[in-house]
Amino acid sequence: MAAPTPIRSRSRARLRLSLAGLAASAVLGALVQPAQATGTPAPHDKALQKQLNDLVRTAGGPPGVIALLRQGDRTSAYRAGVSDIRTGRPPRASDHMRIASVAKAFSGAVALRLVDRHKLDLDDTIGELLPSQPAAWHQVSLRQLLSHTSGLPDFSTAPAFLDILREDPRHRFDSRRLLEFVADKELLFPPGSRYEYSNSDNIAVALMAEAVTGQPYERLLDELVYRPLDLRQTSLPQGYRLPRPYLHGYDVTPPAPPEDISEVLSASGVWASGGIVSTPKDLSAFVRAWAGGRGFLKEETRRQQRTFIPGAASEPAGPGVNAGGLAIFRYTTRCGTVYGHTGNFPGYTQLAVGTADGKRALTFSITTQTSKSVKPDLLAKVRAVQEDFVCALLKH
Repeated sequence: MAAPTPIRSRSRARLRLSLAGLAASAVLGALVQPAQATGTPAPHDKALQKQLNDLVRTAGGPPGVIALLRQGDRTSAYRAGVSDIRTGRPPRASDHMRIASVAKAFSGAVALRLVDRHKLDLDDTIGELLPSQPAAWHQVSLRQLLSHTSGLPDFSTAPAFLDILREDPRHRFDSRRLLEFVADKELLFPPGSRYEYSNSDNIAVALMAEAVTGQPYERLLDELVYRPLDLRQTSLPQGYRLPRPYLHGYDVTPPAPPEDISEVLSASGVWASGGIVSTPKDLSAFVRAWAGGRGFLKEETRRQQRTFIPGAASEPAGPGVNAGGLAIFRYTTRCGTVYGHTGNFPGYTQLAVGTADGKRALTFSITTQTSKSVKPDLLAKVRAVQEDFVCALLKH
């Protein structure tokens, strides 16, 4: 267990880059291991394995990567590098990890399941359900929050928020008051007029869910998502600690050695927008249901979920051509289409996608952060590898 020592000066100096990626959303030679499988194993593709090996050998690349492919009852884990540089332990499907903005799909799942239960309506507004929020925001609807067309200013870019994190990265925020950092701001544009990814949107979604149920968001996650899908290793912590064992996340800035930043930041500062901790195994089960699993959403709600805005990309962008729906993104690759979400957080970059019938899923996790503003060249390489994995997912 790592001691809660002060953040070293190198981490503080580089935290600006990590926070920039967080706001936009918001390390050793390879130790190659054979694929792990549960159920009936899928054939192991040597070309895919080589690409993961190459990723961890890339300058500035991740110390570890794990990709979980689920095709019907067959599951295979491809992995390269290490989960923990100190011990050399390989990545595992049962390792906990920060799923970053894939957490937005979870808040979307809570909201849309409440729509199914007639507790929420997609046309409900902030003014109706959260009247204490700024009057300038009152016309924004749940639909616009879920589709990132709300115009809400992003709290994670607010100077006061970032100043607190620079001073104390492990600061424990009151998650339900995060929007106060931008409460003096007008909407960036008329609601519904354009797309702009904002971490504020999913904070408001969670607050709406609490308002109509009288239940804490964490309890709603358990009732509406974790228990129905048997997600036993998924949680929404408030502090900076991760459950053991975990996939260690690193700041990789050559020529300096990779630095473990897994527990540098408190999850309270991203909450419903990016604070969930899960495992590749649990995340695979979730995204199968979210992308298209039968019985998870009613048919009409699913149709609304899949009303896409062309060119609306998740952060970071996923493989192929991106389009945005209600807390879900469509990724159209050369081999076909999958649905899901991406995310980036200091130490982690995530992709979780599934097919429209919910029978196939891919989770792809690397242990360093990349986005359009943090290591964009690495992101381009990661997206290309992800597309090859999507092709493998859809091939058989």
